[in-house]
Amino acid sequence: MKNWITTQHSWLAVERLPGYAHDLNPIELVWGNVKAVELANLCPDTIDEARDAAETGLKRVSSTSGLCFAFLAHTGLSL
Repeated sequence: MKNWITTQHSWLAVERLPGYAHDLNPIELVWGNVKAVELANLCPDTIDEARDAAETGLKRVSSTSGLCFAFLAHTGLSL
C-alpha cells in the first residue's frame, strides 16, 4: 500500500489517523445524541422496546439534514 500511495502523490493526500478516534467519527455524535434523548432514563421491559426507541432516535436524526451536517462539521473533517 505504501508503494502505491507514493505513486499517487500528484492527486492523493494521505493523513494518518489514530486507530480509534471517537472525535473524528460522526456516528459517535449521533449515538450520543440518541442516548441523550430517546434512550435517556429508558428502562425498557423488553429488548424490542429498546430497539424501537433507538430506531426512533436514528430516524429523528436522519430526517434532519442540518443535524447530520452538524455532526460531520464537528469532526473538523472535510469531504
